Amino acid sequence: MTTRFIDRRLFLLIILAALPLLAIPMASRLLQFFRFSSSATKDVPRTTAPVFRNVAAPGVEGYYPLNDPPIGTPYSPEEFPQNKHLPKLFTPYKVRDVEFKNRIWVSPMCQYSAVDGHMTDWHLVHLGGFATRGAGAVMFEATAVTPEGRITPECTGIWSDSHIAPMKRVVDFAHGQGTAVGIQLAHAGRKASTLAPWVQSRREKAGGEGSHSAVAREVEGGWPTNVVGPSDVPFADNYPTPKALSVEEIKEIVQAFVDAVERCKQIGLDFIEIHGAHGYLIHSFYSPISNKRTDDYGGSLPNRLRLALEIVRAVRQVWDKPLFFRLSATDWAKEEKNEQGEWVSWGIEQTIELSRLLREEGVDLVDVSSGGNYVGQQIPVGPGYQVPFAKQIKESVPTLPIGSVGLITDPRQSEEILASGSADVLFYARELLRHVDFPLFAAQELGVAVKPADQYERAWGRMLTPKK
Repeated sequence: MTTRFIDRRLFLLIILAALPLLAIPMASRLLQFFRFSSSATKDVPRTTAPVFRNVAAPGVEGYYPLNDPPIGTPYSPEEFPQNKHLPKLFTPYKVRDVEFKNRIWVSPMCQYSAVDGHMTDWHLVHLGGFATRGAGAVMFEATAVTPEGRITPECTGIWSDSHIAPMKRVVDFAHGQGTAVGIQLAHAGRKASTLAPWVQSRREKAGGEGSHSAVAREVEGGWPTNVVGPSDVPFADNYPTPKALSVEEIKEIVQAFVDAVERCKQIGLDFIEIHGAHGYLIHSFYSPISNKRTDDYGGSLPNRLRLALEIVRAVRQVWDKPLFFRLSATDWAKEEKNEQGEWVSWGIEQTIELSRLLREEGVDLVDVSSGGNYVGQQIPVGPGYQVPFAKQIKESVPTLPIGSVGLITDPRQSEEILASGSADVLFYARELLRHVDFPLFAAQELGVAVKPADQYERAWGRMLTPKK
C-alpha cells in the first residue's frame, strides 16, 4: 500500500467525521429561514411604527402585488396638476356597474394557439401583457360556442366546462392588475375549419395539389364536411362549402350561446361581446351576399336580422353585465341596393337599422368594424378608415354607445376621434401588437401622468414628474 493511498483514505475519514458538525449549523440556518418565510408576520416584533410591504390584490386567486391606483389610471390632479383637464382618452367610462379606467381597449385578436379550445400559457402572456401596460379593457379573441364554430382547429372555445379553468387563470391575472376583462363569443359559420395564417403560408410555399386551399382537413384537425352557414354558398373557392342550417340547428346554436354565457359567469368575466362581423355566422345571416334563404331567416331585412336578435335576446336574459355587439358596417361591395331598390349587399343603411334594434334589445355598446364577408371587397384602407361608419351610427342612434376600430395608431388621432364625438371608446389591435406600451406612450404624448406598474415604474419616471 503506497503512502499516497493512505493519505487519501485518511483525508476521506476526516471529511466523513466532520460532516455532522457542518450539517448542524447549516440545518439550523435553513430552519430559521423557512420559519421566517412561512410566518413572517408572526415573527416580526411588535411595533407602533408604520409597516411597509407588498399587499396582494384583493378578490383574485393567486398572489399579485396590488397596484394602487390601477395601472393606466391618471394620478390625482392635486399631486399632478397636468391632470386637471384630462384628454378624453384617459377619462373613465362606465357601462352598467363596470367602470373602465380609460378608453384604450384591446380588440379581440385570434392567436391560433389553443389546444382543443383550451387557452394555453401563450394566452396568459399575450393578454396579461396588455393588463400590465395600462389598457382600460382586455378582450379574449373570438371564442367558439361549439367545436364546429371555431375558425381554425387552434382557436379558443367555450363549449365545455373544461375551458373554464384556463380562462379564469387569465381573468384573475388581469383583475390582479386592475383591468376589466371580456370575451368575444363567436361562431365562424361558413368560414370555419380553415388553417391558421402561418400554416396556410407553409402550405402555399410547399406547393403541389391543393396548396392554395384554406381548408383544414380532418388529418389537420379540421371538420370540412361539418361547416355550416345560412346557405350552401362558400366564402371563396378555396373555402369549405357550408351546409345550410335547419331551423332546429339554428335554435341549437342560439342555446350554445346561452350555455357559453353560464360559463362566462363562472370565469368571472366583466363583459361579453357577441361577434356579428367579418363574415362569420351572424354576419353571413344578415348579409344578402351570403344569405339566400327563403324561410323566416332569409329574404327581407327583418328575417335576415332574426338570428342576430335572437342570440342577443337570449344572452341578455341570462347576462346582466355589459353586453357589446361587434358588427361589420359594410360588405365593401359595389352597392347596397340595386336599381330596383332591392338589397344586394350589406351596408350602412341596414347597419343603422340593426344598431337601433340592438339598442332596443339591451345591447350596451356596438363595436363598429367592416368587411370580411365578400371575397371581392375593395377596402380603402387608411388611418381611421372605419371611423366614419362609427360616426354615422352614433348620429343616427344617439343613445347607443359606440366603439371604433381600424388603423387607429396615434394618441392625438385617438383623442381627436373621441373629442369629435365619433365614438365613445376605441379598440386597438395591430398597434398594440407592435407597441404593447401604447397606453403609457399615449399618456406621455398627451401630457398625462398615469400609473405605470410599480414593477416597471423605473422606465416611466419622466412621465411621473409633476409639472409646475
